Amino acid sequence: MDTIKLFGMPAQRGRWLLIPLGIVVLLCLGTVYSWSIFRKPLEKLLNIGATESLLPFTVLLVVFALLMPIAGFLIDRFGSRVVTAVGGVVMGVGYILTSFATNEPMLVFAYGLVAGAGIGIAYGVPLAVSAKWFPDKKGIAVGLTVIGFGLSPLITAPLAKNLIDAYGVRQTFTILGIAFSVIVVAIATQLKMPPSQWQPTVGNVASARVTSVRVTTEKIWQTQSFYGLWTCYTIGTFVGLSAIGISSPVAQEMIELDSTTAAMTVSLFAIFNGLGRPLFGWVTDRFSPKIAAIASYVLILIASILMLNARTGATLTYIAAFALFWLSLGGWLAIAPTATLTLFRAENYAKNYGIIFTAYGVGAFFGTIVAGRIRDIFGSYTYAFYPMAGLAIAGTIVAVFFLKRLPAMSEILEEPVARS
Repeated sequence: MDTIKLFGMPAQRGRWLLIPLGIVVLLCLGTVYSWSIFRKPLEKLLNIGATESLLPFTVLLVVFALLMPIAGFLIDRFGSRVVTAVGGVVMGVGYILTSFATNEPMLVFAYGLVAGAGIGIAYGVPLAVSAKWFPDKKGIAVGLTVIGFGLSPLITAPLAKNLIDAYGVRQTFTILGIAFSVIVVAIATQLKMPPSQWQPTVGNVASARVTSVRVTTEKIWQTQSFYGLWTCYTIGTFVGLSAIGISSPVAQEMIELDSTTAAMTVSLFAIFNGLGRPLFGWVTDRFSPKIAAIASYVLILIASILMLNARTGATLTYIAAFALFWLSLGGWLAIAPTATLTLFRAENYAKNYGIIFTAYGVGAFFGTIVAGRIRDIFGSYTYAFYPMAGLAIAGTIVAVFFLKRLPAMSEILEEPVARS
């Protein structure tokens, strides 16, 4: 019988309320994906070019990814509530400092380093909380929680635009910084981990326990599964973030859509980015990380082929292709954490996923600059889709040979300690 209480009810039911709370935290953190809304006002205010206005975003993504491993260790030491609150406050301070930036170095420091550090500290906590409370439904729980990060632009982009129109870009950063700090700190008081031996009283209990028994006396980086997952995650984020960065320019240059229509398609793609998370979380749960990864790469390959054959006016082709790109990127934000739970020790999830998440930083860094460089060198974004297709094929090969499935229950019961 479930004697542990959450929100005044048995934990078996109360745990479901942790998911919407995690979604709200990630909605705040996911404002990073609305950076394009700030770029033009900042370019005008600080007299900087397009390349300079993209740099704070790139630095933020890298810092975000680098801080994730450290945050994983902090959760064990200080607890989920403290780490979430600190991350929210640091992010808010970064936004407020950004409002005082008078040149590009200050902008990079305030937004890229400080706000990026706050996001990196807080991001993994809602995922870890959902994963620990849902050992029986880890993929769908993590996928639903992380949907907040992907869908954030649907809410925060128009909010930011309205605030900029009403108060200016400086005041907007101040308002958002204060609001996000208050919201995240308030929710942090409710984000707690379950007791170490807690298990759901209904559902697929046996499966949950098998997952938690899995593994290994080796360190995560001593396993081939780590290198397989890290490489696959890097490829998925590289392609996905490349596509996000060029969605609007491709629409205007290759398909010749006007800027307003191009902006509307980007909002549509954000929905696919969000939906990809619970969808691929379910696929990873239902089948395996290997199958989910291969499915993602197949979609990327289809999308790349569509764009290699796209011509002026091929609006439906463009929409279909980039919907698949964004869906796949969202999928990797669920595949990677769920695979980390499946392939490695569940009790070390926060630390392990922090290490795996460095792949996001590598993919983000190169993904945000390579497509643009290809455009500058060859004169067309069409050539960017050749390496995307090649990476999808390479990722499929890596997934087939390096993403090993969880051993069967009988194997674990026969060799609970020796098997790795």
